[in-house]
Amino acid sequence: MAAIAIYSLKGGVGKTSMAVNLTWCAASLCARRTLLWDLDPQAASTWLLGGTAHGERAQAVFSRDIPVDRLIRQTNIPRLSLIGADDSLRGLDLLFHMIQKKKRLGRLIDGLDGYDSVILDCPPGLTETAEQILRAVDLIVVPVVPSALATRALEVVDGHVRGRVPLLPVHVMVDRRRSLHAEALTAHPDWPIIPMASLVEAMGQHRAPVGAFAPRSTAARAYADLWRVIERRLAGG
Repeated sequence: MAAIAIYSLKGGVGKTSMAVNLTWCAASLCARRTLLWDLDPQAASTWLLGGTAHGERAQAVFSRDIPVDRLIRQTNIPRLSLIGADDSLRGLDLLFHMIQKKKRLGRLIDGLDGYDSVILDCPPGLTETAEQILRAVDLIVVPVVPSALATRALEVVDGHVRGRVPLLPVHVMVDRRRSLHAEALTAHPDWPIIPMASLVEAMGQHRAPVGAFAPRSTAARAYADLWRVIERRLAGG
């Protein structure tokens, strides 16, 4: 089983869209038994995949009040399960600080059975939760808007990670007609690219991944290509 974090220092860079679309690609295109774990208290991934309140608080698994499998729900997408988020995760950094168990998240992931891939939609920022994620995953995928500030944010993340976990930067919201975007792509020609696309914004209207309602679109193909890059990286390619 591979654990993959979709993480950014900043919000508003398409992190949740990437997490939801990659889980769809893993489950639907590659027939992987996939779990999306939403760790962001905004719960956008949970909402997009049709998750609803189920009576258990998302933070409770970290304090061992309930077993993690009680939070797992099957989505309406075959082979794709979800651990949803809620506002209790706003206190997760404090809880991790209090319990002083540096590998609590990693232990929970290790205890998950029956999945080929676990993809984490992570909250932004350098936090206690981010430290738990660094110790728990095999790969960190970082969406980067082609701009100086976003590139600087990636450099901060890279400096913080210090090689402990492989990073895969991905250019997102790319408009090749813009000179700054074209220059950024030239500077990093090996980074995968997710183009700017209105269909990504339409995910909220459909409450579904792009591949589910526009499978032939450029955006859907870009996410599929990105998932194949991720699988090659995990396989050591």
